[in-house]
Amino acid sequence: MQSLDINRAKPEDLPRIMQIYEYARNFMKETGNESQWKNNYPPKDMIMDDIRNGNLYVIKKENEIHAVFAFMIGSEPTYQKISQGRWLSDTEYGTLHRIAGDGKIHGIFDVIITFCLNKTNHLRIDTHNNNKIMQHLILKNRFQECGIIHVADGSPRIAYEKI
Repeated sequence: MQSLDINRAKPEDLPRIMQIYEYARNFMKETGNESQWKNNYPPKDMIMDDIRNGNLYVIKKENEIHAVFAFMIGSEPTYQKISQGRWLSDTEYGTLHRIAGDGKIHGIFDVIITFCLNKTNHLRIDTHNNNKIMQHLILKNRFQECGIIHVADGSPRIAYEKI
């Protein structure tokens, strides 16, 4: 595996982060997932909030940003209600959101999971039913499918947990 650095995102990283999210939206559309990140999701104000709160991370190789993800430890509001199943544990957990890469480096998801497991051994993540690639990566990393949660706009997501 190539040498990759993970750092908290800084405001000056925003232009590159926006490029990566644009690439990811286009990739999702091309692979049958047009509806997950529509309307230029995630919006710039959400990304800036993530940066201000210290929850957005960038993955760099040779000082170039190739991927971005949000990670926070503590309660995630959209995970309070789960249907068609249940969470494995109610202990404190870390949540992964808004994972995106520029397509130039492979194995990013594995690197992210290793990084997050060094912070907490209890992780949760969710994804859209149409995001087959992310579902594969999540299950490959031994997350368990727990049920369905609904995001802020009311749309359903498959919820996963790893302890």
